[in-house]
Order: sequence, then C-alpha cells, then structure tokens
Amino acid sequence: MEPLTDDFEENVDRFIVEGIDTGCVWGLEGPEGWALCDSEKHDDTDVMPLWSSRELAAVHCVEEWSDYQPLPIALEELLEDWLPGMHDDVILVGVNWNKELEGEEWEPLDLLAEFESELG
Repeated sequence: MEPLTDDFEENVDRFIVEGIDTGCVWGLEGPEGWALCDSEKHDDTDVMPLWSSRELAAVHCVEEWSDYQPLPIALEELLEDWLPGMHDDVILVGVNWNKELEGEEWEPLDLLAEFESELG
C-alpha cells in the first residue's frame, strides 16, 4: 500500500479512483459514532475524514481515536445517501487525509460531482 503524499490534489484523485475500483471508501467508527474533526477553514463546521482504503484509515486509530475502527462505506451508499445527507447536515468531507490529518476539505456535493464525472 502506497502512503499518501503531500500533494493533496493527488490524494483526492486517488480517493476517487480507488473508491470506484474497490466499490467502497472507509471511515472511522467508535463508541460515539463516526469520527469527526473541526474544520480548519470554517468555524463551527465539522469534517468527516474518509479514506480510499482500510489501511489508510487504520493509521488514525491512535490516541483520541484508539477506540475507533475502520469501516467500509459502499460507494453506492456514499453517493446516494451519505454525501447528500452530509450536505444537508453541513458536514464537510476530509478526503484521504495524511498521518497528520492534513488534506483537502470538500463540500459533499462537489465530491459527488467529481465521482459522477469520473463514472461518466
């Protein structure tokens, strides 16, 4: 498994391609529900980090997330339910964040449009 790079756009491209190839993406779920972070760019906005593989997500199951485990989200479910719901709930998507939890924050409907254009 290749590690993520410091090129956040490349990590987003990888998220979309690998998500389509495997048919799922990965989030972290724990006792309190799905892992969320504060947005770096928007006050009072949560970000839900998602990764393109179990291994990339599992890296983050340490410290405050040591009780969390990577769980798959089917791509179809992500596109039809999760992203529209996250938009309605004003939650951003952290796409393939690196070990330092750095990366791009996407508006869910923009991410949905990226997947749809890639799927043709």
